[in-house]
Amino acid sequence: MPLSANNPSIKTWLNVPEHSDFPIQNIPFGVFLTRDDIITIGTRIGDTAIDLGALHQLGYFEGIELTDDIFLQDSLNDFIADGRKTWRLVRNRISDIFNQDNPKLRDNPEHKEKILFGLDEIEMQLPVDVGDYTDFYASKEHATNVGSLFRDPENALLPNWLHIPIGYHGRSSSIVPSGTPIYRPNGQSAPKDGGSPGFGPSKLLDFELEMAFITTAANDLGKTISINEASEYIFGLVLFNDWSARDIQAWEYIPLGPFLGKNFASTISPWIVTLDALEPFRVAGPQQNPVPLPYLQQTGAQNYDISLEANIMPENGNESLVCRSNFKYMYWSMAQQLAHHTVNGCNLRSGDMMGSGTISGPTPDSYGSMLELSWRGQKPIPLNDGSTRTFIQDGDTVIMRAYSQNDQIRIGFGECTGKILPARQLEF
Repeated sequence: MPLSANNPSIKTWLNVPEHSDFPIQNIPFGVFLTRDDIITIGTRIGDTAIDLGALHQLGYFEGIELTDDIFLQDSLNDFIADGRKTWRLVRNRISDIFNQDNPKLRDNPEHKEKILFGLDEIEMQLPVDVGDYTDFYASKEHATNVGSLFRDPENALLPNWLHIPIGYHGRSSSIVPSGTPIYRPNGQSAPKDGGSPGFGPSKLLDFELEMAFITTAANDLGKTISINEASEYIFGLVLFNDWSARDIQAWEYIPLGPFLGKNFASTISPWIVTLDALEPFRVAGPQQNPVPLPYLQQTGAQNYDISLEANIMPENGNESLVCRSNFKYMYWSMAQQLAHHTVNGCNLRSGDMMGSGTISGPTPDSYGSMLELSWRGQKPIPLNDGSTRTFIQDGDTVIMRAYSQNDQIRIGFGECTGKILPARQLEF
């Protein structure tokens, strides 16, 4: 089926600001609360939110097999479960409806009043009901940096890292949409001088600059997904901040891995950008040596050129850029992650989310966490107001952005933000 919505020459009758993340070629999907307190599935072009539930009820998807309530839900799970054919038909139709040469909705003020919203008239929600969440550890640069900080720099990567995409199962209940405040977590930290463990608010709170992909229902229990089929089951991507309490994590992670140091909160951008919209930005990933086992061997360009940045904005201050990275640096691709995730017969469901792990590049200014940027606190990072940071302080807002751009179009994700609030006071 052709991706007609990707045509870079299409113009829209909606106003799209210059350098917008959301031209008509993007057409992401999300869930929002309208000015009438109705939750609906929608999309966005420029700074206009589009109620797909109203659009469907008014007959604009005629000819596409959709249930009457497919967009009148509080999550995208059922729509995602309909599969890639439906996603493409709907996205292509939206592109046609908002094409500058199509008068059907453009010249119907009564329908426009019901369908179109300003961004100040909506409240974004979590776009999917995340049943399961897996976090990978797929950036070679990040894994090498962490291994160098905590182990022998000459043997930074553990023996398994170059053979399998390392991952762990996280906590889906604490995934929140951009803009949700985050309380600093309490927990145990490593004892000093052989004494008892410390307890209290984390002193080493960190961000992790990541992307995450959303899957559709893909396989029954016991069946696998081949690497050549993997992309057919990926609906799209979000920008992802997987907050991390480094001191809590360092004390607890042996022998079973991350727990309280990770499960207190993870923040995602609210618009899911489809894999179809990102098709023009496919690139080859890093050369893999040694060659992976056959079930992980991939052909063609399986990575995506997505520019990433993280900023810190102190309370009552201006934001400061602290790093720039790119999703193309990932050693293990999304297709390899998905193939590995199911090689043992693990079944995936619509709305499952897979985090990439911290995305670090080859230079110090491209490291995707404060742990690396400050080199475990040894190199404070200067901010624009004259202060410095080694880790995230109370009152700080972390702002992440991501976009792909060529000489014809820019496809972006908007912002992924979260402000850190002081830890809750505990009574024992």
